[in-house]
Amino acid sequence: MATVIRMKRGGRSHKPYYRIVVMDSRTRSGGVEVDVVGVYQPCARPKPIVQVDQKKALDWLRKGARPSDTARNVFSTLGLMKHLHDGTEPAESSSDAVAELAANA
Repeated sequence: MATVIRMKRGGRSHKPYYRIVVMDSRTRSGGVEVDVVGVYQPCARPKPIVQVDQKKALDWLRKGARPSDTARNVFSTLGLMKHLHDGTEPAESSSDAVAELAANA
């Protein structure tokens, strides 16, 4: 099955949140997801919230799942794409990476 990692929108008007999900690439964006990898809340205050299970995301990327442009940007910000290209495992948990991302923003 050809898989893709996408952002699936939820929330109400002007208050979006997105689930980062693995889906079959042949289905519409409102279809059933195979796995939930993380959550992205761009409108959260005081800072945006990014929670990604890095080991699960890397596992799907190594299996051949293609990330969308937005998912790739989130993964790059967290340093996941560097781990994918280097062939390494993330040493820290996702909560540590989120804290570091929030400190740099």
